[in-house]
Amino acid sequence: MREKYNKENVILGPILPPEMEVAVPVPLSTETMKKRRMKVLKGMEQQGFDTLVIYADLEHGGNFEYLTGFVPRFEEAILVLHKDGKAFLLLGNEMLKMSEHSCIPAAPIHVPYFSLPDQPMDHTEPLDSLFGKAGIQSGKRIGLVGWKGFSKKLPSRSKIFDIPYYIVEAIKKAVNHETSMENATDIFIHSSFGARIQNNPNEIAHYEYGQVLASNGMIRAMNAIEVGKKEIEIASYLESQGQRNNVVTICSTGQRFVNGNLYPSNQKVQLGDRLSLTVGYKGGLVSRAGYAVEQKEQLPEEVQDYVERLAKPYFVAITTWLENIRVGVRGGDVYQWIENVLPQEKYGWHLNPGHLTSDEEWLSSPIYEGSEETIQSGMLIQLDIIPSMKPFSGVSAENGVLLADSKLREEIRRDYPDLYERIQRRRRYITHHLKIVLSPDVLPLSSTVAYYRPYLLNQQAAFRFQAL
Repeated sequence: MREKYNKENVILGPILPPEMEVAVPVPLSTETMKKRRMKVLKGMEQQGFDTLVIYADLEHGGNFEYLTGFVPRFEEAILVLHKDGKAFLLLGNEMLKMSEHSCIPAAPIHVPYFSLPDQPMDHTEPLDSLFGKAGIQSGKRIGLVGWKGFSKKLPSRSKIFDIPYYIVEAIKKAVNHETSMENATDIFIHSSFGARIQNNPNEIAHYEYGQVLASNGMIRAMNAIEVGKKEIEIASYLESQGQRNNVVTICSTGQRFVNGNLYPSNQKVQLGDRLSLTVGYKGGLVSRAGYAVEQKEQLPEEVQDYVERLAKPYFVAITTWLENIRVGVRGGDVYQWIENVLPQEKYGWHLNPGHLTSDEEWLSSPIYEGSEETIQSGMLIQLDIIPSMKPFSGVSAENGVLLADSKLREEIRRDYPDLYERIQRRRRYITHHLKIVLSPDVLPLSSTVAYYRPYLLNQQAAFRFQAL
C-alpha cells in the first residue's frame, strides 16, 4: 500500500470527464443457463438437500430468475428443484404461460393462490396438496430459498425463513412436520461458495449493460443540474432504454424524505442545496452526492469546509480501496483498510465497505469486520462506502467493478473483445486522469468508476489523486 493515503494527496481541479458509452444488451446463453443449473445441483449435493423450494416475487426474484430466466412480474412463484434434476414451476394465473419459456425444464402446476387479489380461483385445491404434486414429501431434507441467508453471525439463521407464512405452513403440512426444513439461500448467494457469486464472461457481458446504463444516466443527470430545475426533470436523465431499476431512483435536492417521500418531486434546485442522485439496473448501481454549488464560497457557512473535512478523506478511501483490492485478499483486510483511512468513529459509516451485486443491487458481501472470506475471480463488487458526518450532506461515488484473474481476463478478451477493449479504456482513464493505480485484477464495468465532483454545478472540477 502507498505510504501516504491522506487528503493532502487529493487534488480538486480540471479533469477530462468520462465518456458516454454505447450500451448493448447481451442475452444469457443456453450454455450459461445449463451451467447455472449444474452449479445449484452441485450445491444441493454438497449441502445435503433433497429438494429446494425457491420463492419469488418481483422484488425478490433473483434466485428464481437465476435458473428460469424470468421473474413473476406482479405475482408470486415457486420453483421446486429436486436433487435428481427434476423440477416443477408453481405459477399463478398470468404467469402460467411462462412455464413454456423457462430456461430450466420444469413441469407447470397452476397455483391460483399466487395470483393477484380477487382474481379467479379456478380450483381451490389446498396449497399443501399442490406442493405434494411437486414432489414435496416427508422424510426428505428440504431447503427453502428466499433472498436472504441472514447474518453469518446468527446461530439460528438456518431456521429463519423470509418466505410468506402461508407458503411455509403449507410445506410443513405437505411433509407432516417430519422433515428437516432449513434456509438454503446460501446455496445461491453465500459470499464464499454461493452459485451466483462468480460470473463467467457471458454473465459479465450481460451485467455490464446495466452498469453502462447507470453510468450514462449519471453523466447526463449531473450535466443537467441547474439552479431552478426540478428533481423530476433531472431524474428523467437517469432513466434509460426502458430497463427495470433494481433500486428506487433518487434525485433529491435540499431536505430529503419530506412526508416520507423517496421519489423525485417538483422540488427545485437551490444554490447551496445538498443533492443526491442514484440509479441502478441489473449488474450495478451508480450514486453521487454533493452540493449544488460551483465553488466553496457558495456553500452555507457551516459546511464550507465540506471538501477538506469529508469529501477529500472519502476520496482517499475510494483510492485505497481501488488500489489494493484484488483476487485473493481477505474481506476483513478490505474492511480494515477503510477503517484505517476513514475511521468509523469519526466518519460514521457502518455498512460493509463493498458488496457483491448481480440482478439485485446487493447480493451478499465477503467484506466485513474480521472476515476470513476471500475476494474471488468473477465477483462483481460495488465500491460502496457511506460516511455520515454532521453537519455535512452525504458524499458518494459508488460504482461497480469486476475482479478477474488472468484466466478470466483472457476468456473475456477471447469471447468479448469489444467488452475487453472498453474495460482497458476505462482503466487507462482512471490511471491517467484520476492517478489511481489499479491491480490487473480490477476491471471497471463503466466509465464513471472513481470519477467524483463534489461541487455538482462545476462540470470541470473533479478529484484526482496525487501522482506517484
